[in-house]
Amino acid sequence: MSDARKPLDLFWFIPVSGDGRYLGTEQGHRPADFRYLKQIAQAVDGLGYQGVLIPTGKGCDDPWITAAALAPHTERLKFLLALRPGVAQPTYFARQIAAIDRLSNGRAIVNIVAGGNARELAGDGIFLSHDERYEHASEFLHVYRRLLAGETVDFDGRYIKVRGAELSFPPVQKPYPGIWFGGSSDPAIEVAAEHVDVYLTWGEPLDEVAAKLDAVRRRAAAFGRQVRFGLRLHLIVRETEAEAWAAADKLISNLSDEAIAAAQAKFAHDSDSVGQKRMSRLHKGGRRDSLIVAPNLWAGVGLVRGGAGTALVGDPETVAKRLREYQDLGIDTVIASGYPHLEEAYTVAELLFPALGIGRGGEVPSHQTQVGEFGIGGTGRLRAVSAS
Repeated sequence: MSDARKPLDLFWFIPVSGDGRYLGTEQGHRPADFRYLKQIAQAVDGLGYQGVLIPTGKGCDDPWITAAALAPHTERLKFLLALRPGVAQPTYFARQIAAIDRLSNGRAIVNIVAGGNARELAGDGIFLSHDERYEHASEFLHVYRRLLAGETVDFDGRYIKVRGAELSFPPVQKPYPGIWFGGSSDPAIEVAAEHVDVYLTWGEPLDEVAAKLDAVRRRAAAFGRQVRFGLRLHLIVRETEAEAWAAADKLISNLSDEAIAAAQAKFAHDSDSVGQKRMSRLHKGGRRDSLIVAPNLWAGVGLVRGGAGTALVGDPETVAKRLREYQDLGIDTVIASGYPHLEEAYTVAELLFPALGIGRGGEVPSHQTQVGEFGIGGTGRLRAVSAS
């Protein structure tokens, strides 16, 4: 029986910090070379993913410049660009996103990141407390949204003051490029409810995600708004369950206990992010024997990676089933990734897309495989070929 639900929108990830086959080791590491990032973006664009997330932080190459460079090499791909409000004024970022939106013909989105690493934020000149960062983000979005919608803005806030601010070159998308946002704390949920179009959550057990989405819905209703929802996590999909779990084990096979301890200590010391604490709590602060935290939900990535630290692991039908369980909670977009990102983009598209009902709108591939090396045509039927 076919699934009647609308297929999920699936985004991928551009690894501007670097990539590789293993976590926590230099073995097999791939630098964030632009030629490699372009390979990923073009593959994802051709495979039928809806867009890509490009993160921000001192360990990342700049997402906005990267997107501007990648946009001319892609056709359909949307660029979800991480934006840290504290590093520049809303007027500056409004001009930036409007320019990228025009240059990409309406393919730009922003992901608001208030930031959870106090040491890194201090390096960017941001010395606000956790709750103050969300107060600042709210003021930022008040100005940013109105500018992009074409208003002339006067605003006198605690953190942001503008007078007669306006945008001379508007974006393509109306009223403005989409605003996405994630955060698990009460102040973050308040910002999401008042300002954003899509609220993102990391991959947590279903009951925890459900509670978070319900909190956003209730608060958004108080503002007379509705918010859509997205899920950020990793995918490890193979033809069989056994192969998928073997791939998960291989991903952390070169990861030392010392590396895990160092990463977990850094997260605990440097981060005041509620979401990061929730991620670390899933695997009990770095225990290898506590990595399966829900059916097919594996927390091994979070042993050394900050932020999104869970992966769905399994065969295509099982992973599709788990994603639909999140969809039943209200998720309509999944931002996925896998190591290494180039090969895993193909693997996920080839194995998982059919199970999720994701296609390319009936397009027929222009390049068919002839009988011979692979034995069948691109249509899946044997075809005769002339002996020329």
